[in-house]
Amino acid sequence: MTEEIKKPIEAVEAGGAAQDSRRGPRKPSRDRRDTREPRVKPEFDQKIISIRRVTRVVTGGRRFSFSVAVVVGDRKGKVGVGQGKATDTPLAIDKAVRDAKKNIIKIPVTKTHSIPHEVFAKFSGSQVIIMRAPGKGIIAGSSVRTVLELAGIKEVGSKLFSRSKNKVNNAKAAIKALSQLRSK
Repeated sequence: MTEEIKKPIEAVEAGGAAQDSRRGPRKPSRDRRDTREPRVKPEFDQKIISIRRVTRVVTGGRRFSFSVAVVVGDRKGKVGVGQGKATDTPLAIDKAVRDAKKNIIKIPVTKTHSIPHEVFAKFSGSQVIIMRAPGKGIIAGSSVRTVLELAGIKEVGSKLFSRSKNKVNNAKAAIKALSQLRSK
């Protein structure tokens, strides 16, 4: 056997840590589970509905930045939509979450996790109608579904009347519609 093969085999037989001549001795793995503090569940759940890379043309070339739209909610009747822009994605997400938390609305939810009555709203080019759908679950598409899920509404149907595929405008239309709800 060659020298390179003998070293790892001898180390394994001896029960010690194997040593690679290029990297040095291996450190034994540590179990970190007991050293970390238990994770605290955040107050709001968040979901990204759109990430776009935006380009600005300047004399030196192109400058790239990211635009992020986020929906936050506690699944108990509070929900908000926010946007953030930054040069890298994590910063843009943080800004969007902060903006969404500023724009949170409280929704009156019935005992069956539905809405008290039908509502219609228009935001920019997006039009949405949200109505009760007992026993059917969430019947919604696009970002409207995300808004309804994070709001904690379970038995509801919605319809987008606009032909707009703009997820941000659709989500903001859903928020506008939900803000019109009044409890009985």
